[in-house]
Amino acid sequence: MIIRPVAPSDLEGLYQIAEESGPGFTSLMPDRDALARKVEHARASFSRPVGLPSDEHYLFVLEDTETGALMGTTGIDAVAGQVRPLYHFRHSRQLHHSHFLGLRRQFHTLTRCNHYRGCTEICSLYLRPAFRRANAGKLLSKVRFLFMAQYPERFTPTVIAEMRGVSDHLGRSPFWNWLRRHFVDLEFASVTQLVGAGHTEFIEELMPAGPLYTHLMDDAARAVIGQVHPDTRPALAMLEKEGFRHRGFVDLFDAGPTVECPLKDIASVRAARPYQLMTGTARPEHRSGQPVIIANGRTEGFRATITDQCRVCPEEHTVTVPDALARRLDLSEQAEVWLLPLTPDQARRPQPATQSHSLSAEGYGARPYAL
Repeated sequence: MIIRPVAPSDLEGLYQIAEESGPGFTSLMPDRDALARKVEHARASFSRPVGLPSDEHYLFVLEDTETGALMGTTGIDAVAGQVRPLYHFRHSRQLHHSHFLGLRRQFHTLTRCNHYRGCTEICSLYLRPAFRRANAGKLLSKVRFLFMAQYPERFTPTVIAEMRGVSDHLGRSPFWNWLRRHFVDLEFASVTQLVGAGHTEFIEELMPAGPLYTHLMDDAARAVIGQVHPDTRPALAMLEKEGFRHRGFVDLFDAGPTVECPLKDIASVRAARPYQLMTGTARPEHRSGQPVIIANGRTEGFRATITDQCRVCPEEHTVTVPDALARRLDLSEQAEVWLLPLTPDQARRPQPATQSHSLSAEGYGARPYAL
């Protein structure tokens, strides 16, 4: 399997992913025209010289190299919430206190806001259930941070991720069911389709701006505030290991949490390193057999994969890979490559100075992902 930028030939595969992912996955909607525009936007973003990030959108696909099928997607919005407001509810507490009566009571509230303005957003992570295999989910998640480590000038100091909230197998959200009864009488699928297509005017027109007191909600709606869809739990767990934290902001429609982390503090960004490529065959005694993500040093022609065939020489800042892998990544001798261990802690472990080393990582269970 290999990660690469999306191409026009991927349109039908993207449409299948958009259909499979269901309501709530607003970054990819089953609309061929909208998907075609997204592909063109991504292609222009990868090829554009960038000094300061703006409206670039980087959409990657995970390809099965044996069949050519699309296994999944992952993406980055360089600057979110700038051209179009990025709305959330701020989940907070309010204290009501009467000195005269001697009464005090604390309430949980949701207040509409657009707190995240001009942040980089990771998005569009989806691994198709038919392609569940070891390390595929980790590759989709971590390759974005490897790309950010290579090109930090293309991104902002803060990175966020909107996590998919709770909905059932029919795409019904308990949180939205309550909001719908009181404010916007539309199906959850219709609302997410509007948002995915960029039609957000109804938020200012119909969605409540003042505080919503959560104790007035029904139990089903209140229970899912800040919770994630079952298919999203592995993705959230990985982001938490990277350093992402929930600061109290949740989605307007399914109440899924938004998490954030400074770019410089993301574990995988800190662990990624450039090396000079040497081709050939590393002897078995020089390979640990543990996987590492390897990427070429390009934007428009970006390629990345997971391999256990690397021999890293830290003293010389070189890495040896088999000729076949170099061809898959479109690499030539002496080219710059980037490596990221699947477990950042492994990259910081002391190693004997007289040996060549392979960066190591732990495996990851094959499960579906949706962000």
